[in-house]
Amino acid sequence: MVNIPMGRFVYADNAATTRISEPVFQSMVPFLTEQYGNASSLYGLGRDSRRAIEKAREKTANALGAEAREIFFTSCGSESDNWAIKSTALAMSHKGKKHIVTTAFEHHAVLHTCQTLEGQGFEVTYLPIEPNGIVSVEKVEKAIRPDTALVTVMYANNEIGTIQPIPEVGKLCREKGVVFHTDAVQAVGAVPIDVKAQNIDLLSLSAHKFHGPKGVGALYIRKGLVIPNFVDGGGQERGRRAGTENNAYIVGLGTAIELACASMEEKNAKVSAMRDRLIRELLKIPCTRLNGDPVKRLPGNVNISFEGVEGESLLLMLDSKGICGSSGSACTSGSLDPSHVLLSIGLKHEVAHGSLRLSLSDMNSEEDVDYILEQLPPIVQRLRDMSPIWEKIQREA
Repeated sequence: MVNIPMGRFVYADNAATTRISEPVFQSMVPFLTEQYGNASSLYGLGRDSRRAIEKAREKTANALGAEAREIFFTSCGSESDNWAIKSTALAMSHKGKKHIVTTAFEHHAVLHTCQTLEGQGFEVTYLPIEPNGIVSVEKVEKAIRPDTALVTVMYANNEIGTIQPIPEVGKLCREKGVVFHTDAVQAVGAVPIDVKAQNIDLLSLSAHKFHGPKGVGALYIRKGLVIPNFVDGGGQERGRRAGTENNAYIVGLGTAIELACASMEEKNAKVSAMRDRLIRELLKIPCTRLNGDPVKRLPGNVNISFEGVEGESLLLMLDSKGICGSSGSACTSGSLDPSHVLLSIGLKHEVAHGSLRLSLSDMNSEEDVDYILEQLPPIVQRLRDMSPIWEKIQREA
């Protein structure tokens, strides 16, 4: 059990993961109990599982403007990223193309994959990010070379929530004849996506970011684009990804993505209003700044830097009040370095260390926002009162 003072609990870390919704959970239950058949089996129990998986595939395709046969289920967004990038790199290397273009603030599932490929003889260009947290299309264009195999740019950043100019980058890549991949893990269910209209060749997603279960994701592979399999050993996913299908979780993904897209406009209006109120009120605290573009950002993303405050202490004190968020500091992972995302937009180390990400979903309420605004400002002040850095900032002001 979680120890929550006075029973008050606010979950504001939905960019990390979301609570599974009741309709999603209920859709999964039969496939965890009586409808447990292997989808590759010919008897009725197996055929029932196969039909359920194909229905989930259609729902996923509909959410992306894709065809069902272009959707391949995976275990998570990170696997989808690895498959898209490594397999495209291998396929293009046979054509003499061993250059990859990405950005400096991608998720580590992309950055570490690119670093692995560098060790295998590929050259990677890591594009800088503008101060507002958005990549320049012009810089993407200048980075593309005759030997460019792939451009991979995330749809929306996981830390500062900025939405990237994906349609423009996709159009550019299509004109240049370069394969284009986007990590859309944070974007699916939050912004309208049409892979055809936006000229996306490969797209990664993960169910647990839109109230689905953890442990299941998908990769969209444009029809006609041939890349090697990432997992060998069986005929599942039309021979493209081996492994017995995770029936219940795939069904959960299908239900979650359908629900997320069906209510997107109404949900975004609610969540954006809460986000804007949080940003507006928190920026009234002296020596604070909003990280990322104020308009081109995900509906629920709030990323604020508080000068003179250490992020880990901020999180722990919020946790003691029953509020869950995340920090721009990476101390919990054993590193004293602040987030690479915050550094990429030009923040100084000491400012990045004092950053807080609060990410809301439609399961949050105005009362949650009230509680955060009641508890957070005094916590910031208390930490500043104990901080020698804050004393220095005040003296130099």
